[in-house]
Amino acid sequence: MARFMAALKRTAPWAARNADGAIALTLAVVVGVLGILPDEIFGPEGEGDDIQRQLVTAATLVILALVATALLRDRARQAPVEKTITSGALAELPVRLARLEEIETLAHSTRRALDALQLVRVLGSMQEIAQSHAEARRDTTRWSFKGGTGTYLRAVTLPECVAAARRDKRHLTVRVEIIDPANAEVCETYAHYRRSLSDAPDGTGETWTPDRARKESYATILAAFWHRQRYGLLDIEVGLSSTMTTFRWDLSSTRLIMTVEDPNMAMTALADTFYYENCDTELRLSFEQARRVPLEMYKKVPLSDEPTIEEVQELFERIGVPLPRTYNGRDVVDIARKALRAVNPYQP
Repeated sequence: MARFMAALKRTAPWAARNADGAIALTLAVVVGVLGILPDEIFGPEGEGDDIQRQLVTAATLVILALVATALLRDRARQAPVEKTITSGALAELPVRLARLEEIETLAHSTRRALDALQLVRVLGSMQEIAQSHAEARRDTTRWSFKGGTGTYLRAVTLPECVAAARRDKRHLTVRVEIIDPANAEVCETYAHYRRSLSDAPDGTGETWTPDRARKESYATILAAFWHRQRYGLLDIEVGLSSTMTTFRWDLSSTRLIMTVEDPNMAMTALADTFYYENCDTELRLSFEQARRVPLEMYKKVPLSDEPTIEEVQELFERIGVPLPRTYNGRDVVDIARKALRAVNPYQP
């Protein structure tokens, strides 16, 4: 008896929640039982059959009524849900999509803010460094460089910045500081440093010697004059330093990139950050102490699209940075080739 009462207590809540279904189930069982009971229970043979059929028919109708009631109740319950889905959630879908776009915009702005707050980010691959340089060149109106001889500057940075400025018809300011080609000591120091890191040829296919360092610097000067003569909105300055640096600074309107001799390692900082602003100040002060190349004389010594040996020699004589007397025509042609067809030392 106790087990029966416990079972009844467990089933009572379910029966209360599903009263119509429970009644229909009970009646179905009763009708089934009535259908198989012997006719003697209902009286004489004819009368018993009529009573049995009437009970079964009545119970069946009651069951169908209860089933219909259950279906109507379920439909009544589902109507608010369907109304909520159709008139509520679907109606609010454009608003929610707009909010999702706002969240994505906020996340993007937050990422940019975090990048701006980050002092310096380390770039760990040649691909990352190339991408950072490309982003720095995009739409920039200024570029400052300080390094050894400016090989990458001649091969990639200067031609692409000038081409972009010419395409947009905008002003471009470039300031370059390299080692002084007339200073034999600094050329020897720079070549020795590069050889101490690797005796193998670099990305250009050449090894570093004092003469190569000298020619690379001469080539950067020649490239500055050549580009200045061909784009009137280019303001370019070149300073010659008597000391070398192990870093190469590239600073645009939007970011700073500091590279070293390892082609897979560099540092970058965005504009308006502490590190960017201080490096900008450092480059300005360093450039003021360098020996200035008189680029304002660019009109006095015109250069052909393919500068001749005489044009190159006359240019360096007129600007006070004469070529060594030991240089022959082949050396001058080599300088012109490096100036206008420099090989990207970091290309794959």
